[in-house]
Amino acid sequence: MRIAFSRICLILALLPPTAWLHADEQSKRPNIVFIYTDDQSFNTIASLGHPIVKTPNFDRLAQEGIAFTNAYNQGGWHGAICVASRSMINSGRFLWNARRRVEEDLRSEKQGGLKQSERKLAEAEFWSQLLKKDGYTTYFTGKWHVSVPVRNLFDYVDLVRGGMPPTVESSYNRPVDGEDDVWSPFDPQFKGHWGEDGKHWAESLADSAVSFIKDASKRDDPFFMYLAFNSPHDPRQAPKEYVDQYPQEKMDVPANFLPENPYKEMMGCTADLRDEKLAPFPRTEYAVRVHRREYYAIISHLDTQIGRILDALAKSGKKENTYIFLAADNGLAIGAHGLFGKQNLFEHSVKVPLLVAGPGLPKNQRIAEPVYLQDIVPTSLDVAEIDTPKHVQFKSLLPLIRGEEQRHYDAIYGAYMMLQRMVRKDDFKLIVYPEKNIRLLFDLKNDPNEINNLADKPEYTAKVQELLVELTKLQKETGDELLTL
Repeated sequence: MRIAFSRICLILALLPPTAWLHADEQSKRPNIVFIYTDDQSFNTIASLGHPIVKTPNFDRLAQEGIAFTNAYNQGGWHGAICVASRSMINSGRFLWNARRRVEEDLRSEKQGGLKQSERKLAEAEFWSQLLKKDGYTTYFTGKWHVSVPVRNLFDYVDLVRGGMPPTVESSYNRPVDGEDDVWSPFDPQFKGHWGEDGKHWAESLADSAVSFIKDASKRDDPFFMYLAFNSPHDPRQAPKEYVDQYPQEKMDVPANFLPENPYKEMMGCTADLRDEKLAPFPRTEYAVRVHRREYYAIISHLDTQIGRILDALAKSGKKENTYIFLAADNGLAIGAHGLFGKQNLFEHSVKVPLLVAGPGLPKNQRIAEPVYLQDIVPTSLDVAEIDTPKHVQFKSLLPLIRGEEQRHYDAIYGAYMMLQRMVRKDDFKLIVYPEKNIRLLFDLKNDPNEINNLADKPEYTAKVQELLVELTKLQKETGDELLTL
């Protein structure tokens, strides 16, 4: 659906008067495009080392800029990890502080006080608002999944999607070896990403984004685009030509594959958790290969849509003055450690792709220093020359990119509900399951697949204690109430 030029003019007419000041100066300010994918693990980009998946446009973006190879999400407060991830990136707050912000919103609305929408507009503290009040035209399309109504926060909103695509019963507990699998990733009758018009949601989102870029090319004011794909979230669907690129028998089984995770009960990753219900218990290599085939196919299809957006930017003449940020909300297991979802703190589920490209930035650079994906927020404010407010707890990536600092955070924090906690410092990572006081210690440099637990070895006792002290510091910083580890 093409966005009418007259509609864009109407939007701009409603902007604050300051948006029209210093037109020559504003025309030089950079545009910002944020591309958000859903359930995409860090290791699903070809140029970053994946031997199977085909991602020429992810690769193109990585070639044009910087890939952060250790970008983390802090976790979630319930099974929909995407809610926490998106609440953090829009509010700028660490995990539990972001949750309290969300709960305040809900309480305010229930108590009939100042309407949530009015309060949010008055405070102007969300990411899009910080850019809008400094003269940016803001645009959103795709998955929102944050408590604050999206239409209150952006000048233009199109094709808002829910938390996940609709599923059917046959999407779950499949495939069973030796039995017919009636579900098909390219048959629109199974709903999911297939819209009522028979078009894949990712294609519709790209259509909308391309239309906005065409209209924005006629104006000089800077814009901020927030493009939130539902892909590659399950049900993992793509047109047949993409699925056919990945023969099931050639798909990989992860090195840390397990039929069942021995800690799944205390982790909260039992067979009744929605993500874990997608495949049969115990896990089989056959089921893993089938699901990975569908995962890679939808990522390749997503890659094509991202390519269309990059091409539209180039054609518009705006790309040379545009910073592009790409990240996922969280990763996914699909057979690793006997798990299928993202409700865990292993690398495959808490690490995501993070690509940054734009004017004056290095090309084809890799940065291994651990960061958070939500560092995108202060980085975007930095390139726009907007002061980062005090409530934003994440840090700009520019000092790392420019080589002005070598260390970004002292340690990286992760959590899932009250059931799991994690800290990574340097090359060591500690996972704690408080319910049974289980501790897992991994040497990520020598054991990147997190297979060998070192926590019970006497020579690592001091390391475990050191990381527990670090974890307690981070719990206080993030607003974590579980301080009894």
